[in-house]
Amino acid sequence: MSATTAEQAPAPVTEDALRSVLLAGERPSRPGPVRTSLTFGWRAVLKIKHVPEQLVDVTMFPIMFTLMFTYLFGGALAGSTQEYLQFLLPGILVQANVMITMNTGITLNTDIQKGVFDRFRSLPVWRPSPLVGALLGDVLRYSIGSAIVITLGLVLGFRPEGGAVGVVLSVALLLVFSFCLSWLWTMLGLVLRTPNSVAGVSMMVMFPLTFVSNIFVDPQTMPGWMQAVVEVNPISHLATVVRGLMDGSVPAGEIGWVLVSSVLLVAVFGPITMVLYRNKK
Repeated sequence: MSATTAEQAPAPVTEDALRSVLLAGERPSRPGPVRTSLTFGWRAVLKIKHVPEQLVDVTMFPIMFTLMFTYLFGGALAGSTQEYLQFLLPGILVQANVMITMNTGITLNTDIQKGVFDRFRSLPVWRPSPLVGALLGDVLRYSIGSAIVITLGLVLGFRPEGGAVGVVLSVALLLVFSFCLSWLWTMLGLVLRTPNSVAGVSMMVMFPLTFVSNIFVDPQTMPGWMQAVVEVNPISHLATVVRGLMDGSVPAGEIGWVLVSSVLLVAVFGPITMVLYRNKK
């Protein structure tokens, strides 16, 4: 019995034999920054697929504001709802997108609380890729929000004189600015302790920026000191650009201001976010 057992026992695995098996195939190359960022972006898209409730702010918020301001205040502010809609809709498009960006910090903070980002930081990938991927995934949400606002506007009677080209250019510039603004919320998502605190602080920042602007009314009707605030508000410059492109004009100076603001947002909050991300415990 012992002899039979000895004959059936497998031969010991030597180090050389194990190394030859492991080196038999070609070792896959390490994924680059673009590939890993797109992978994490796809993760963000899949989260939308499995949790469609994330699109509530993208769908209901712009619809509610468009209908409320058009039919409640349009007659008083512009004399007719149709005339006010031509002025309001580009502004609502801006407001809807910049307000949606707040969800970036809330989602990031939620992942941190669940321990997901600790796992991401342990992976042998480009360190910023989880953050960049999440921001790229949110661009899809901004695109959906833009499509909903424009479609609703067309149904209500909005007619952009700039045509399809003006609409596409304005949305493209809006997506760039929204992506850059999202870095502010990623910083807050890493600093604050809970998703509710991120939402509260973000709302305190965005409400003054969006309402003390030229989104809803012409600044000429405001007091002088408030006009000065509106004129330096980056949201006002963005709304002016979107309004101009949809009307068929190309406000080059305002476009420059928006692009400079976008670069500054990334230049300031991007490095701060990465330092916080590396040191997060």
